[in-house]
Amino acid sequence: MPRQESFLSAPNVWLHIAKQEGEFAMPAYAFPAGFLWGAATASYQIEGGWQEDGKGPSIWDTFSHTPGCVLNGDTGDVACDHFHRYPEDIRLMAGLRLNAYRFSVAWPRIFPDGTGAANKAGLGFYDRLADSLLEAGIRPFATLYHWDMPQALQDKGGWPNPATAHAFAEYAAAVFHRLGDRVQDWITLNEPWVTAHIGYLSGEHAPGHRSLEECLQAGHTLLLAHGLALQRFRAAHYPGQIGITVNLSPAHPASNSPENRRAAERASAYSNRWFLDPIYKGEYPAEMKAAFRDRLPEFTPDEWALVNAPIDFVGVNYYSRSVVEDNPGDGFLETKSSIPEGAPVTDMGWEIYPEGLREILEWLDSRYDKPVLYVTENGAAFPDAANASGAVPDPTRLEYLKAHFIEAHRAIQNGVNLSGYFVWSLLDNFEWAFGYSKRFGIVHIDFTTQQRTPKDSAQWYAGIARQNGVE
Repeated sequence: MPRQESFLSAPNVWLHIAKQEGEFAMPAYAFPAGFLWGAATASYQIEGGWQEDGKGPSIWDTFSHTPGCVLNGDTGDVACDHFHRYPEDIRLMAGLRLNAYRFSVAWPRIFPDGTGAANKAGLGFYDRLADSLLEAGIRPFATLYHWDMPQALQDKGGWPNPATAHAFAEYAAAVFHRLGDRVQDWITLNEPWVTAHIGYLSGEHAPGHRSLEECLQAGHTLLLAHGLALQRFRAAHYPGQIGITVNLSPAHPASNSPENRRAAERASAYSNRWFLDPIYKGEYPAEMKAAFRDRLPEFTPDEWALVNAPIDFVGVNYYSRSVVEDNPGDGFLETKSSIPEGAPVTDMGWEIYPEGLREILEWLDSRYDKPVLYVTENGAAFPDAANASGAVPDPTRLEYLKAHFIEAHRAIQNGVNLSGYFVWSLLDNFEWAFGYSKRFGIVHIDFTTQQRTPKDSAQWYAGIARQNGVE
């Protein structure tokens, strides 16, 4: 390819995509052959087309259309218009040399009423998406649930209703049947902790409920849904692999006192082990049993067999750590989290702590007997804007990603079986309750014109993907 000029404004960064074919030096942090470099998105955050081709309403359609639930009254009705512009977005990914793309399927596109007959037009959209990805040489990773449940199922109780697990299994089976000959990498659920805790306890996400009992029952049903979908996948002998994606963060005690160490252990059990211990060890964490007692639902032996069935990989969504102190009398965990004074933070107010990624990968490797891992989300929001020349410099994001990539490399050097990395996110998008006020994308979106502009971090990431390593 011809030599290209770097658009980077950050100092001391060599944009390797600018090199001619075959001219790459060995990077300082070389990743294993076959390592996947991708980007991730979620259906409600980017697709738009909220009433097209027979799609039914989701809980996020309802939530975002309810005054006061989303900043500035923003909705995902149009979002990034990916529903119509996916060919352009795939060309962008191909131009950035990405070899994998993690997307999610919108459940209400497939079953507008939650159950019944599958919507052929909705399945057709993902047919076209999968085919176009493969034609571009990009490996599709499909997530079955990234928080946009059909509103019709929420009207029947949502995730706290055990029947929802069986509806999910029917939905999963329909998507496997339609795409399983081409899509060979599957994720059942994205961040079930967020679905249960933030959707049914804190109320910040759809459906906006605030009930501990609903939260715990939702988590229980989510685990059963995962197990039932896994059973459908295995029974049909589809090629490829299937796993789950969880949000994880190290829980560090605010001091070395016994009280704070125990508080950190409680916080980690709830945030990190709620879903992984049942899948890998066939039981809920002891700390959760102690905290919730008989309020924590119990599976039958047959249900435990479904939940505890082997998976092929764990997807890790990592953004920051928690610094935890004991806080007696405050809630069921009696803990409080804070950010160290003076720590660097993103536009979300999250501490920038790259070392935590290596720590959580090595913890997974040790606790769950060396599973195959993918970083299915990692990235940061910063207030990016185009400059006078139309470029979008984002040196802070670039340095954020570089630091995390290096920590991932160190985890691999320490024996962790990490097979790929998906940056969050490909595009600036609808950031849930924050609407369009937070920009996570490596590609800038003008939400008025829908113009896509790769940021400097995207241009740099193209070099990382091409040389399979970091300078």
